[in-house]
Amino acid sequence: MRQRTITAFFFALVMLGGIYAGKYTFLALFGVITAGCAWELLGLMLKQEDQFVALRRLLGTIPAVLGYLLLAGNAIKIVPNELLMSSVIIFPLLFAGWAVLELFLGGKNPFGNIGSYFLSIAYFGIPFGLLTNIAFKQSELGLDGNVILPDYFPHRVLGLLLLVWTNDVGAYLIGSRFGKHKLLERISPKKTWEGTLGGAVFAILIAWGLSFLVKDFKLSQWIALSIVAAMGSNLGDLIESMLKRSVDVKDSGTLLPGHGGLLDRFDAFIFCLPFYWWVLQLI
Repeated sequence: MRQRTITAFFFALVMLGGIYAGKYTFLALFGVITAGCAWELLGLMLKQEDQFVALRRLLGTIPAVLGYLLLAGNAIKIVPNELLMSSVIIFPLLFAGWAVLELFLGGKNPFGNIGSYFLSIAYFGIPFGLLTNIAFKQSELGLDGNVILPDYFPHRVLGLLLLVWTNDVGAYLIGSRFGKHKLLERISPKKTWEGTLGGAVFAILIAWGLSFLVKDFKLSQWIALSIVAAMGSNLGDLIESMLKRSVDVKDSGTLLPGHGGLLDRFDAFIFCLPFYWWVLQLI
């Protein structure tokens, strides 16, 4: 318990410092998180390989980080929209490169490995890249006709994290006290429907409070985001649990003593990110 508390304290310091120190520390923080999550995922997915594992993990992690940087660069107007749209050609090139890699490395499950490399981009690179799009206000034209670069809004990022964390805390408190009906016992024996509903209520309440404190989003947007957090948090956690069960491990990594790895800490948040972005485009 003491180790978990110490880790949680320093984890919170790093997160708050990275988010609030400025836009470049924010971009660096989530770039590191993207890399760490991809590295852990590939460590799980490549367990059947006994040769060149570190090389495979590296060559699967780098494209995930590049995908994140591409979307982040677009959010701060370094990468133009045209280049972002044309980057789709990267995917067949990546497939060709990874296929040649597996051809010469003699993997036991070459196409499964290639699928794992693509998964790291879809699972981490793109969602965290979409977070940068949410964190920056879109560029505008000034009175002189010049483009005003996007502003960075750290409260948005912390607010989105708080929705997920509040849902998790609420689900634990209500579930541990009143939980009787299992949500999906095959994957997560401790999750209950009572806890799930309790977490949703907590998330909606914190969203209501955030609407007064963080004016970047309207009340309707905050409520919609809280519903995404309530649904996505549980699904993200269950999906990561399914992944870990499939490879028979308890934690995705050991970077955070007492808490597991980065993927263990961000699984729920990652799953919510594309839906956060989608909701904000619609409302």
